[in-house]
Amino acid sequence: MKKRFSIVLAMLVVLSMVLSACGGAAPAAPAAPADGGAAAPAASGEAVTIEYWLWDANQLPAYQACADAFMAQNPNITVNLTQSGWDDYWNGVQTGMVAGTAPDVFTNHLAKYPEFAAKEQLVDVEPFVQRDGVDMGVYIGDLADLWARDGKRFGLPKDWDTIAIVTNLPAIEAAGVTLDEVSNATWNPEDGGSFGELIAKLSVDENGNNGLSPDYDPTKVKQYGLIINGSGEGYGQTEWSWLAATTGWRHIDELYATSYNYDDPRFIATIQWFADNMKKGFIMPVEQVTSLGGSAAFNSGLGALHSNGSWMIGDFANNATFPVGFARLPQGPEGRKSMFNGLADSIWVGSQHQEEAWQWVKYAASQECADIVGDFGVVFPAQQSAVDKALAAYEGKGLDVSAFTAQATEEGGTFLFPVTDFASEISAIMRPAMDSIMLGQSDAQTALTAANEAVNAVFR
Repeated sequence: MKKRFSIVLAMLVVLSMVLSACGGAAPAAPAAPADGGAAAPAASGEAVTIEYWLWDANQLPAYQACADAFMAQNPNITVNLTQSGWDDYWNGVQTGMVAGTAPDVFTNHLAKYPEFAAKEQLVDVEPFVQRDGVDMGVYIGDLADLWARDGKRFGLPKDWDTIAIVTNLPAIEAAGVTLDEVSNATWNPEDGGSFGELIAKLSVDENGNNGLSPDYDPTKVKQYGLIINGSGEGYGQTEWSWLAATTGWRHIDELYATSYNYDDPRFIATIQWFADNMKKGFIMPVEQVTSLGGSAAFNSGLGALHSNGSWMIGDFANNATFPVGFARLPQGPEGRKSMFNGLADSIWVGSQHQEEAWQWVKYAASQECADIVGDFGVVFPAQQSAVDKALAAYEGKGLDVSAFTAQATEEGGTFLFPVTDFASEISAIMRPAMDSIMLGQSDAQTALTAANEAVNAVFR
């Protein structure tokens, strides 16, 4: 799957393709059963309001533009957008499903949807897809496959993302480091390689000493060499997965696996390296990140390098107090590796307007909406024409984002988000375990061995 994705995406990025749209007006035929049981409520033709939730404030204007275009084509359907931060968002979705107040449609995440699907809280949209002849081939790589399981489908792809290194250009220049040096850095869990040396060199204390100096004071750091977004819980998409995966380690052996590999020595060594470098004052400590926020701390000038995802490009361009650049990930023992992720919209099974909700979901994942989103330059949409528009939008802003796209097109450069059941239980186990390591309260060997046994016991 990984190889096929890389090959397909490489061809798509190089060649401009004309993709068929999958939006359009609602068909006259009644909706097929949406959950394997009773038929979904049919469209009434009367005025209907669809509540649509998303968590990313950066994407809100783009999807409002899509909603405006959709409502112009469907005057009887109003789409009401609500945006809230990550934690509040998922709390609202989960409690809303219990209380009967969840939105008709919400942006879903690969870490979340298996749990919702297992509880039969999502509409299976595959009957709608078959009825309307939606072409799954228009979506880049394996994005569509990630949202299908056991013959059912719980969303249509909207975007994809990879990870890169965001750089504080004045900070690295002051240290005599170039963007190319960052892009060509190497890493290993034993001594950190040239990347480890770079983050030490880019760390500066209040007396002006860098991390290579014996006089460097890790208790009085003015600028950290690297900022990550916290301990990463069990996934570490932007925090540590991009280094752990270069050792050959993977969270799971296949999609929907029933065991994790957190006790693998390669993973243990990687996480211990992060904890050790926090203690040395080269990576911002997790308690400081928790207080300030990783991207906010970086944007304010407290770090030289910052690992983050392509969905944050606009945030750095708009909010950093200095010029930013984007560098390639370090090369580890088995090359460069980035987690590959993508979002989709799902329909709550309790929606009283499933037909109209489907029409919005279908439009939000169509080429027309994707092109609108692409013009905003906030994410890489799931269809190639829109990726081209996003690249043009970034270029128009003077941003070179090739570090993200090169990672996506590089053979073997990506690995899939670890999709399994029991995401809530896994996070509840891994969050305190990872925090204890990063805070120096436990060593990685002890904490991760115990956590892995607890995680795998959940599946048993």
